[in-house]
Amino acid sequence: MPLDDVTRVLCVAAHPDDLDFGASGTIAGFVDAGLEVTYLLCTRGEQGGFDDTPREAMPALREKEQRDAAAAVGVHDVRFLEGYRDGWLEPTHDLQRDIVRVIRQVRPDRVLLPSPERNWARIGASHPDHLAAGEATIRAVYPAARNPFAYPELLTDEGLEPWTVREAWLMADPAPDHGVPIDATFERKLAALRAHVSQTSHMDDLEGLLRGWGARMAALLNLPDGTLAEAFRVVATT
Repeated sequence: MPLDDVTRVLCVAAHPDDLDFGASGTIAGFVDAGLEVTYLLCTRGEQGGFDDTPREAMPALREKEQRDAAAAVGVHDVRFLEGYRDGWLEPTHDLQRDIVRVIRQVRPDRVLLPSPERNWARIGASHPDHLAAGEATIRAVYPAARNPFAYPELLTDEGLEPWTVREAWLMADPAPDHGVPIDATFERKLAALRAHVSQTSHMDDLEGLLRGWGARMAALLNLPDGTLAEAFRVVATT
């Protein structure tokens, strides 16, 4: 079962909108419960979009959309890494170190992240960037963030003490074991995704799509009929 004494959560994703599709109903519940939530985006999603927005304008546009979407669920600490390209993400030591830095700054009890395992039943959720962000993040969670001898410059040059994350929640995992009902927060999830205008404005029935996904996730985890849910694999990391 998930920890019941969490106070801070770090949510990591490859692109703007990943967290909103996969977890924003749950994250809205975290905020309602008084948890401090931080978003960390590895890229600005410059390869996304479905209209004639100039490519050079896309990074700034998607950053604004993500900040607006986060505000819709009550999250105001939104951070972006620098130097990583949409479509080119790999679980390099540079990426791991940058995620470790944020873990040590935020000191979360729980990290919510993309699953590093490909989900063959939901191939769209297993974008290569998602897998890379998930792999780099779980390596940062264990063992690097807690090890004073991993990336020692973070301690010696930046004064960032080691930190042990106690729990990881994996989005889009092929073997989810925990469902979170989101009926009470669904409208905020919908508002968050509508804030990603460049990514969702072409969808004829975004609400219907999200309700269908939520119902399937609830059924997968044997939640009551009529429930909408988001699904995760919860991993103890201590």
